[in-house]
Amino acid sequence: MKTLTAVLFFLIASFSQIYGQGKTYVVNIEGTIDPGLSPYVSRIITEAEANSASALIFKINTFGGRVDAATQIKDAIINSKIQTIAFIDKRAISAGALIALSCNKIAMVPGASIGAATVVDQQGQKQSEKYQSYMRSEMRSTAERTGRRADIAEGMVDEKVIIEGLVDSTKLITLTSLEARKFGIADTIVNNLDELLAAYDLKNLRIERPGTNWAEDFVRFINNPIISSLLIMVGLIGLFVEIKTPGWGIAGTAALIALGLFFGTSYILKLASIIEILIFIAGVVLLLVEIFVIPGFGVAGISGIVLIIAGLFLSLLGEFPTLNPGLIRIAIIQLAGSLLMTFLAILALLKILPKSTTFNKLVLKEEEYAEAGFTSSKTFKQFNGMEGMALTVLRPAGTAVINDERIDVITEGNFIDKGKKIKVIRIEGSKIFVREIENE
Repeated sequence: MKTLTAVLFFLIASFSQIYGQGKTYVVNIEGTIDPGLSPYVSRIITEAEANSASALIFKINTFGGRVDAATQIKDAIINSKIQTIAFIDKRAISAGALIALSCNKIAMVPGASIGAATVVDQQGQKQSEKYQSYMRSEMRSTAERTGRRADIAEGMVDEKVIIEGLVDSTKLITLTSLEARKFGIADTIVNNLDELLAAYDLKNLRIERPGTNWAEDFVRFINNPIISSLLIMVGLIGLFVEIKTPGWGIAGTAALIALGLFFGTSYILKLASIIEILIFIAGVVLLLVEIFVIPGFGVAGISGIVLIIAGLFLSLLGEFPTLNPGLIRIAIIQLAGSLLMTFLAILALLKILPKSTTFNKLVLKEEEYAEAGFTSSKTFKQFNGMEGMALTVLRPAGTAVINDERIDVITEGNFIDKGKKIKVIRIEGSKIFVREIENE
């Protein structure tokens, strides 16, 4: 019995050593830090916690990027329940420095650098004190949270911070590997990942290198300014076509899909909240009410257009637009370009589509005369030239009363308000065309 127990114990121990050993996750943070990186990092942190990983290593090589995205990543790292290690391979500049400081440990390769976290615009120009103040507090509080020198972290943003033996009052702090180790920002210097694993007793653990999944890649692709601009165009053009044509068709479906992708992606990336989405929906509702319910065009229509544009614009900015001064200008340019292209596309649809070959395939080119034996189930020739009254608003189709009969009519394109006098100007098959009788 003792022998059997020993064998079972040995097998269980061997099984645990092979399959139940701890894991170390290695996550790459490279290139420009954008909103698409945040969901990926958050997912890996959640997965590592669920699998009781021993450590999370963030391999960093970046010149920075969007501060809002870096702030989201920093928050996720600080709130994680497992050990986090920043492995600075070459550089952690600007937003990259904030991410590195949020980790429990920092390891750097020889010749790497960390710092230069002042807020600049897209042209590299330093922004006003308001932006610098926020970034100073973020860097300082993050360093305090992870037990590092807050004055050095603040000096990475503000050149007025003087660190004795390091910089004077005219230079931002950017530390080399040796300087970072000397001043307590970095914990160790290693030549490669293997040395880092050995330094933190992680060498015998299984290494996981999870990449982005298809959903994260898709969201990042949709968030590309060109793609998101195209989605805005398709959405607005589709809404216009659907409003101008009776029933529900392909245009309306395409609009819903395009706008759903645009706002859904913005929501996932925390660029848009439910508020921005509701603002856009409210704008569409007001515009529809103005077109189909309220005669003329007034406050509801103008308010609807303003809300639509506001919802789209705010969804391009993100949670903290004031932290990214250049983003406001970029959002204005992107939205203005989308609206201009939408306007030109609508003009093309109004002027070119009816004359196109594709459109001609949808209508008969030859007339079918009654004299040739063609008849419809009902003729309306008796109404030609008669006068009547619009029973509903004609936009341009609607209902009218002519010769005490309620019939469907259509204008030549203009809108006619309910109750206006009309006159039948021509009959084309089952279509009765009318024109408003001007008041004498």
